[in-house]
Amino acid sequence: MDCRDVNELAVARLTGEAGERARGELSAHLATCEGCRGQMRLLESAWARLGEDPVAALRPEFRRRTLAMLDEEMLRQRVRVFRPKPRWIAPMLQAAALLLAAGLGYFAARAAQAPAASAAAPRAAAPVAAQLPDLQTIPKLSNVSYQTADKDGRVGIGFDVTTRHSVVGRPDEPEVAKLLAYLVSHNAETAGERSRAIELVSDYAGSRNAPASPEILAALSQTLRKDPNPGVRKKAADALAGFPMSPEIRTVFLEALRADKNPAVRLVAVDALAASAKETPDAHTIESLREKAVDPQENGYVRAKAASALKAISF
Repeated sequence: MDCRDVNELAVARLTGEAGERARGELSAHLATCEGCRGQMRLLESAWARLGEDPVAALRPEFRRRTLAMLDEEMLRQRVRVFRPKPRWIAPMLQAAALLLAAGLGYFAARAAQAPAASAAAPRAAAPVAAQLPDLQTIPKLSNVSYQTADKDGRVGIGFDVTTRHSVVGRPDEPEVAKLLAYLVSHNAETAGERSRAIELVSDYAGSRNAPASPEILAALSQTLRKDPNPGVRKKAADALAGFPMSPEIRTVFLEALRADKNPAVRLVAVDALAASAKETPDAHTIESLREKAVDPQENGYVRAKAASALKAISF
């Protein structure tokens, strides 16, 4: 697929009409296209705002104007229009189609007004635990979306179970950590979805140097050890490298340095282990780096990186 297909597939995924193959193609494209990821985030944000509004009755004039706008955009060939089935299933679907045709104008204006409205009437967020479904039942979470950390360090995670849920909190909060770990370990259907969940954890860790929660540490470690996608393993390694070194993280990096088939993952392991060994020399780490530095079968860049790291460590 190419970028022109994203709007149509994105709306189909948000409305639950996209098949498994279409969702997989969309996720794979989003994993490699920054522009389309930004467009998808706008659509998901708009969709979440729609879910917060009361359902209004559909007026004939609104329907007529919406169809006219869609037809106009089709003639201009600016967008590839997704048309709902003839009876206009629900106001949210009509609003989503209008959103695409209007180029997200309404919601851009609404977002600009949001700070003033928020300042006038702030609303306290519900406790994270009250916003979560029972993860012990391993529910299927669909239409997952993410928002990066705000100034207070809170990330946003949106998903549907039978109804739409939105959870806002810091990744070091126990309930948010459990949700992110669940998404990485159990729920993500594609490499793109797993990567996005890991990126959210990585962004938070890199900006705050906070220790990993046991749930997130276990999910990232399992991903680094077992995920078949080398790019996802690399993201898991990057995320782990952002946390303060611990015995558990050191162990998983030593395993990756010895056995991971992706040289990019092994490079992350060398950097993380070397940085830790400079502060606190560890015999096992130093021996592993020595083995890599002289291994003729190792990638040349990894070998040179290990040798350089050893020179910087005070024995």
